[in-house]
Amino acid sequence: MKAIVQDHYGSAKDVLEVQETDRPTVEVDEVLVRVHAASIHIGDCLVMQGLPKVMRPVFGLRRPKYRIPGTDVAGTVEAVGADVTQLQPGDEVFGWCKGAFAEYVPVAADALAAKPANLTFEQASTIGVSAFTALQGLRDKLEVQPGQKILITGASGGVGTFAVQIAKSFGAEVTGVCSTRNVDMVRSIGADDVIDYTKEDFTQTEPKYDLILDNVGKRSFSDTRRPLVPDGTLLSSGAPVSGWFGGLGHVIKALVLSVFVRQQAAPFVSMPNKEDLATLKDLAEAGKITPVIDKTYPLSDGAEAMAHVSEGHAQGKAVIIV
Repeated sequence: MKAIVQDHYGSAKDVLEVQETDRPTVEVDEVLVRVHAASIHIGDCLVMQGLPKVMRPVFGLRRPKYRIPGTDVAGTVEAVGADVTQLQPGDEVFGWCKGAFAEYVPVAADALAAKPANLTFEQASTIGVSAFTALQGLRDKLEVQPGQKILITGASGGVGTFAVQIAKSFGAEVTGVCSTRNVDMVRSIGADDVIDYTKEDFTQTEPKYDLILDNVGKRSFSDTRRPLVPDGTLLSSGAPVSGWFGGLGHVIKALVLSVFVRQQAAPFVSMPNKEDLATLKDLAEAGKITPVIDKTYPLSDGAEAMAHVSEGHAQGKAVIIV
């Protein structure tokens, strides 16, 4: 089968190439998925570069532990393991795995759900890490309630586009922060108000937000929480990453501040699970979330796709078509 493979850390066009590899087999609790689409999230790009370096004991000291990158997948079940009863060949599914950028991938049966009937494979493949992050951050950390006012930075990105829609589904009044070219799109997915950060500094607005979800992390915590009401909450889920510690310094500072500053929530790492995959499926089928796809690429252009997302300016999600 064809797959995007990586044997060294570095930039997309230097380390990624399409190769012929062996078609995988499945364990008793897995299914073999014929991949139709796989979306890219920023974490894929960071692992590709081996960043932050302090995390290399987890994802490979000198080279990636997994040669085939990719996490978010949608496709058709090709074969099932001996213990799998809930899925069968021919089922259209979506979920998460390791090695999604390939023609076939083995996936734990519990990491898959039936593809929402109203979504294409390309759209379904985007409901992965970014969507889990938005859902768990809003629901579990910020505990969004109907009528609350929430500011979402990076509203046009992978996490941000899902966050705007999920916050609206919870009944919040949503303000998105993005650049000029994304203003109309962010408004079209449900934002009540949009701040163009090239024309207005959101940190200088009057305190009026109950919640802030910061998906960018380029401003100081003191600046970012300035628009909060006195008992409001800031959750940081993004930060620039480079070098040895990268965004971990931002995370550590947020953890410390969460102890001493009432307005600061502890950061978190989203954890994919079958219950939340089902929740996201329900939201999609109810029309409450509609994936935003920036560009699609054939598998042969996977390096170009990863390079595009690495630049950090994708509108919504980029998807690899297999």
